Amino acid sequence: MLQESTTPLVEAHDLVMFDLDGVVYVGGEAIDGVAAAIDRVRGSGRHVAFVTNNASRTPDQVAAKLTKVGVNAEPGDVVTSAQAAARLLVEEHGEGARVLLLGGEGLRVALLEAGLEPVEDPDGAVAVASGYGPDVRWRDIMRAATLVRDGLPYVASNADLTIPTPYGLAPGHGVLVRTITGFAGVDAVVAGKPERPLMEETVLRVGGDRPLMVGDRLDTDIEGAHAIDAPSLLVLTGVTWLEELAAAPPALRPTYVSPTVAGLFEPHQVPDVTGGAVELGGWRATVDDGRLAVDGAGSDGDWWRVAVTACWVHLDGAKSPADVSDTKPPGPVRQLDAE
Repeated sequence: MLQESTTPLVEAHDLVMFDLDGVVYVGGEAIDGVAAAIDRVRGSGRHVAFVTNNASRTPDQVAAKLTKVGVNAEPGDVVTSAQAAARLLVEEHGEGARVLLLGGEGLRVALLEAGLEPVEDPDGAVAVASGYGPDVRWRDIMRAATLVRDGLPYVASNADLTIPTPYGLAPGHGVLVRTITGFAGVDAVVAGKPERPLMEETVLRVGGDRPLMVGDRLDTDIEGAHAIDAPSLLVLTGVTWLEELAAAPPALRPTYVSPTVAGLFEPHQVPDVTGGAVELGGWRATVDDGRLAVDGAGSDGDWWRVAVTACWVHLDGAKSPADVSDTKPPGPVRQLDAE
């Protein structure tokens, strides 16, 4: 269930980790208010990190995009799944190890910076590393899959099944991972969210003892925070909406919910659950005959808190999600339909 913060949320943390697409920007534009919010977090003395599963771009390229959309960022603020994968490989095989590269520039640079030797010729390679790269050739995939089947260790930057493109949602790097592991009959070691390595890499690189993850996606951002026992703030500017929250099991539930990143600067109260009713800030939510109903008046944030709490109470008892098809959240909030 949701937890309480009696003070503005950011005050309890010294590192705020931001997901990118759906949290900081949508496509080529920053989400309203995010740039100022990030500056405010920095101004309070907190560390700021931008955490991405995308292994195709270098931190310099990510920082340049952030700067272009008006968000202050330096390459050192950016942590990628490619960097997390490179650390796993150097810890296992040591500096100078030859690693068969199946990916783009972001992964190649991360391997080099970790002291590894990315190679295209498998001769002498001690492992395969893969990451999203639009120019990866099928013949290279076949060769890597055969080597993994024959015992070569395999580290994947992430296992995201989809990726946003200008022409809609497209197959992500996770499809490649499934192709290789399905053929080879082995599991990949995955570095990106929701696994621990990328989250741990972020804390190690950027600093902080009390991290908070800010994300829009339950199965990467929120589950990734759970993996390192860190609290999380779900914002509703990305892919997650009421339908997904109503069906979320405990492992995918955020610690806090807010329509936007403005929730970083607000206290978070926990709704009161009495019998079948959930109440907070003038809102009252119930699930009757399996259908969610929310009545009253108050802040948009409190609406979401009573709604999701009522859905989770119902789900934990009935073992089936509440029907939210007739429930319209206050808004507009959502700016991204697919990530």
